[in-house]
Amino acid sequence: MLAGQSESDASLLNESLSELEQRVVAIDERLGQLARFSMRSGMGSIGFRSQPHSEANHTEWIQIDLPEEKVIDQIVLVPSIWQDARAGFRADGFPLEFRLLAKSAENPAGKVVASFGPAKNLLPRIAPLVIPCPPGTVASEVVLEVTTLSPRAWDGKYLLQLSEILIFNGEENVALRQKVTTSKSIADPDPSRFKEALVDGFLPFEMDAAFGEPSLAMVGKAGLEETPQMVIDLGSIQILSWLQLHRTDISDSVPQAVPSDFGVPRRLLIEGAGQPDFSDAVLLVDYRNENVYDTGPIIMRSFPETRCRYVRLTVVEPYQDTLLGLAEIELFSSEGENVAINLPVQTNIDVISRNRSISALTDGRNIYGEILPIREWVSQLAERHDLEVEKPLVVAELGRRYSQQKANLRRMSWLAAILVAGIVVSIFLERIVRMRQISNIRKRLAADLHDELGANLHTIGLLSDMAGDSRTTSEELATIHRRIRSETERSGMAVRHCADVLVAGNLYTDLVADMRRASRRIIAKASHNFSCEGEEFLARLRPRARADLFLFYKECLVNISRHSGATQYTTHLSAGPKEVCLTIKDNGQGVPIDVKDGIPPSLLRRAWLLRGKISVEGQGSDGTSINLKVKIWRWRLRK
Repeated sequence: MLAGQSESDASLLNESLSELEQRVVAIDERLGQLARFSMRSGMGSIGFRSQPHSEANHTEWIQIDLPEEKVIDQIVLVPSIWQDARAGFRADGFPLEFRLLAKSAENPAGKVVASFGPAKNLLPRIAPLVIPCPPGTVASEVVLEVTTLSPRAWDGKYLLQLSEILIFNGEENVALRQKVTTSKSIADPDPSRFKEALVDGFLPFEMDAAFGEPSLAMVGKAGLEETPQMVIDLGSIQILSWLQLHRTDISDSVPQAVPSDFGVPRRLLIEGAGQPDFSDAVLLVDYRNENVYDTGPIIMRSFPETRCRYVRLTVVEPYQDTLLGLAEIELFSSEGENVAINLPVQTNIDVISRNRSISALTDGRNIYGEILPIREWVSQLAERHDLEVEKPLVVAELGRRYSQQKANLRRMSWLAAILVAGIVVSIFLERIVRMRQISNIRKRLAADLHDELGANLHTIGLLSDMAGDSRTTSEELATIHRRIRSETERSGMAVRHCADVLVAGNLYTDLVADMRRASRRIIAKASHNFSCEGEEFLARLRPRARADLFLFYKECLVNISRHSGATQYTTHLSAGPKEVCLTIKDNGQGVPIDVKDGIPPSLLRRAWLLRGKISVEGQGSDGTSINLKVKIWRWRLRK
């Protein structure tokens, strides 16, 4: 992954849970395919360090002159690494705000290739920063212009530090060992930190690929009278432009048993030729290892394109006696291909161990596994960094989503528990309501049978007494018989509808007329005065309420007829928009004193069905006044 690509993953909130889970799996899978960070150990060149400053906003620049105008497609900035005792490895003095310019004959002022600000969040990191160039970028000079510095670890001073700058044209690092100019170096540079170290090809990492079998480096000696040599036959004429020598693997023991440049010759001549006897030999590289800063994990050297078939490496000055150690020899054609891979090496060197063979020099592997092209290697390290930065963000977002799901699940569990409890309570309440309904139905049946049938049977009894005592004509007797027949039919109709008087709603459509008729039937011998006010409001009563009011009135009449001995009574019915009042007065002997509150139970029951208020005045021989008040409800929850 190139620099800036990880920014496309910033919108994690827009991704679904399954997409985030798949992303974590994809990151883990990809990390297993990428080169790993294995840090160098021992001594060696560190890179470039600028003058320190007391503040971050200070301009520093680095210019690299290319041998000629080249098309460049990628620039890589490799940080200097500091080992923090607590935080581990970290970049030290890496720039925070900077831009890269490509200068050419056509554009001497420079074209901005890329620019970075604080929003890019480049730190913390130890990985190379890979910067792609716009297509067709041509440069003879590349300038890094830094405007905001970061502090170094040990004293907090602000400065610019870099281990290496690589500029790629395809697979070739065209910045290798080219001229470097800087804004200002420190007065007495540390020998491990100098501007030329920016392009010496030495990175702070060992090449540790994710795949490939390990291969031990070749370590051997030539005879005492012999000059150690190695010859590689490329098989055909090749155009070579650079080579890479991989240093022998150093023991990972702490401390190390040998110096970092173990086995690397003090001076090595590398020649190319078209003839096997090297009669036409051309010097490609004269490598000199004058101090520990002249070597590193990979020794890179470029040279003018040279046509040759044979390459010879001659150890002019060995590391120690005739000891020589190398892990790999890579010879690159102008197309960036290692043309020496898996080719045999002819040499007069004898290996010091059976585990360290001559074939290891061209097997394409090192102690970690497969050897990668430099450009691919640094790109993989940069991608690993981006993925390792991204993964915790994705995992954190997943954790947040999972927590949210757990919270939602808890809420749903509570809602489900509340729902179950609600259902149980509803069933319980429904059972109670049904039981109350059954109880109400029983009360209503009892009340209806008592009030309706009782009144009718009482009337039939009175008529029967009249018929038995009658000394009148046969015509009067026939009238009494007809009334008995009528009351019998009404009693039958009452029995059919006593379960629900609403079914027989047409019985009491004219409530006032029905009440007048009932008074004439039940108390035929007593004087009666019936008055009514607001008859139009009675139509607002529900059919059941009209029936209950009528049956309440009939029960009052039956009680007057049976118990009061009254000769005169009055009925006054008053209806308004919100209330109906019924008052019945007689001149009889009154309600018995032993009746609770002076109200007969049958009247209390019917008043309860009406949801009305009843009161009785008069006890003993002072007559009785029964008062009932019923509110007119347009809406009622319980019917």
